[in-house]
Amino acid sequence: MLIAALVIAVGAIGAVLAIAAIRHPAQQPVAIAAVPAPQAGNPTCRALLAALPQRLGDYQRAAVVQPAPAGTAAWGAHDEPVVLRCGLDRPVDFVLGSPIQVVDRVQWFEVRQDDRSTWYTVDRPVYVALTLPPGSGPTPIQALSDVIDHTMPAVPISPAPLG
Repeated sequence: MLIAALVIAVGAIGAVLAIAAIRHPAQQPVAIAAVPAPQAGNPTCRALLAALPQRLGDYQRAAVVQPAPAGTAAWGAHDEPVVLRCGLDRPVDFVLGSPIQVVDRVQWFEVRQDDRSTWYTVDRPVYVALTLPPGSGPTPIQALSDVIDHTMPAVPISPAPLG
């Protein structure tokens, strides 16, 4: 009788673990495409990467497919990840008069691409880009604004001239 109860208990635990594995599959490493990031090795980027949180709201820090581009990090939760790149060139569309949004003392410039958006910090010594999937909400930008504000000093913005 004791053996039968033990077998049933072990079977129940196995079923619960199997259901949990199906509902929450293991997160796959995120592939990040290389883009020019001449300042990715800058000490400021290294300090930011070391201070990044494990969670951005619903997004959990994810492994990145190696070899990963320098200055990158990712968080996953669903099909599309949140991707951070540090040390990029000034965004081409960031010109005098471009709209800026301030989130927790950090100035951001948004570039829309299809259904995703990439937000660039424009008031720090290096440009940081945060690419968000649709429906990600404001939490990733809010969480990273706080980290960026504490790891990178603010500098005057430097948009490109018009024309």
